[in-house]
Amino acid sequence: MEEICELYEAPAFEAGDKVQATRAVRNDGTYPGSAIGQFLIQSGDVGYVKSVGTYLNRFYVYAIDFVDRGILVGMRRHELELLEPAP
Repeated sequence: MEEICELYEAPAFEAGDKVQATRAVRNDGTYPGSAIGQFLIQSGDVGYVKSVGTYLNRFYVYAIDFVDRGILVGMRRHELELLEPAP
C-alpha cells in the first residue's frame, strides 16, 4: 500500500508539544556515535518536539528531544502520540 503525501495536511505536531514514543526505535545508521541496530528510544519514552522537517517531499519528520536520554531523534507521526500540546 502506497502512503499518501503527508505534506498536503498540516503537521500533526508542533514545536514544544510533549509526545510519547509508541514503539522502540533502533539506529538505522543515521544516528552518529551509536551502533547500527542499537535501541535509541523505547516505547513509552517521553520527549518534546524540537522542530518539524520533511523527508522526500512526502513526509513530516519530527525532531524529538528525549531530555531524559539526552538525545535528539527524528521520528514520523505513526511513531508518536501527543501527550500535551505546546503552551
